[in-house]
Amino acid sequence: MALFPQNALNDGVRKREVFGWAMYDFANSGYTTVVLTAVFNAYFVSVVAGGASWGTLAWTLTVAASSLAVMLSLPALGAWADLRAAKKRLLALTTAACVLGTCTLAFAGPGDLWLAVPAVIVSNIAYSYGESLIAAFLPELARRDSMGRVSGWGWSLGYLGGMLALGLSLAYVITARARGVPATAYVPVTMLITAGVYAAASLLTFSLLRERAVPAAPQAAQGGIAGSLRRLAATFRQARRYGDFAWFLACSTSYQAGISIVITLAAVYAKAAMGFSDTDTMLLVFLVNIASALGAFAFGYWQDRIGDKPALRLTLVGWIAMTMLAVAATGPGLFWAAAVVAGLCMGSSQSAGRAMVSQFTPEDRRAEFFALWTFATRLAAIVGPVTYGVLTLLTRGNHRIAMAATAAFFIGGLLCLRHVDLARGATAARVASPP
Repeated sequence: MALFPQNALNDGVRKREVFGWAMYDFANSGYTTVVLTAVFNAYFVSVVAGGASWGTLAWTLTVAASSLAVMLSLPALGAWADLRAAKKRLLALTTAACVLGTCTLAFAGPGDLWLAVPAVIVSNIAYSYGESLIAAFLPELARRDSMGRVSGWGWSLGYLGGMLALGLSLAYVITARARGVPATAYVPVTMLITAGVYAAASLLTFSLLRERAVPAAPQAAQGGIAGSLRRLAATFRQARRYGDFAWFLACSTSYQAGISIVITLAAVYAKAAMGFSDTDTMLLVFLVNIASALGAFAFGYWQDRIGDKPALRLTLVGWIAMTMLAVAATGPGLFWAAAVVAGLCMGSSQSAGRAMVSQFTPEDRRAEFFALWTFATRLAAIVGPVTYGVLTLLTRGNHRIAMAATAAFFIGGLLCLRHVDLARGATAARVASPP
């Protein structure tokens, strides 16, 4: 457990508990890696949608629908979890829902939009809930000056989990293709592999992680979802107090829109613009995960040293460089270089964002504030991929133009970040009183 030095943790937090927390990132990363990034997105466009011209837009609209549902429900759900100290209970329910939804994708074949679309929506909603709930534990575990490195531990383990799920899937795909098995037979098995890794690894989280929050007073916790909505409304009324957090949410929405494009459409771009095969694409994403794991782990320590805001600014510059490399690539060499840059920036920016939210979060509203951050990232998951899908439709399938436009989202994130004063926002969080 030397990976988790005690001086980075809050009093009373045991190292094995942080390991259990980080293992949830390990567990759920296979879902984004295999389902959203490397395998099922391209399978959806080419097989489920039959390679139709509207296939990419249909995929992006499906992901957008799940993100919209998260936006409308998660902030109130986060407030409810805070009032009842129910983060861990909700995490267990959402984990089960994502695992079952992923298993359902194994039954989607050619033309089965009626099955694939609802299964993607349900599984992605559940994944997003879990991502927000597990992040809300971070301020309970890490000291304020060590959140970057602790967040980085989780993200780096997460990418290792993504590599495990993808590696097992890749091994199966290679052997299946060698036997002449078609994609309609081997892709469903990769969904079952991904669901199995998610379910098995998350058991460590539920056995080791404690719920340290305490329920609110009985009168404050009354009213069910309606009471949670009233609490959330009170937070919005006090928005002026949290101005720096609001600017950070705007920054997150912008740059996460670009990241969402890379996550949900990397395999589609690799096949459409670069002519990659399924195996090439999975190897590419495997490389991205290696770079992401290294970036998240190493960058977390550097982030604590130079500061959260400068660290995030640097990663956004790296994302802009990545999009330019991807657009300029006409052969595999430069595109693989772009993939490495994307991986390094992916782990770093995701870890930096989670650590910065922790700085802005009042102690009694952790799940609620992380839910608001997830609201911003889910909005980004609508705006980014749908913009990409519309551009490919308008340009008759020109993925290079759509990828070039992605840089605008990272530039927007840089502009919004200029207005964020982290020290002022952290002070507002410490002096905040419950609504």
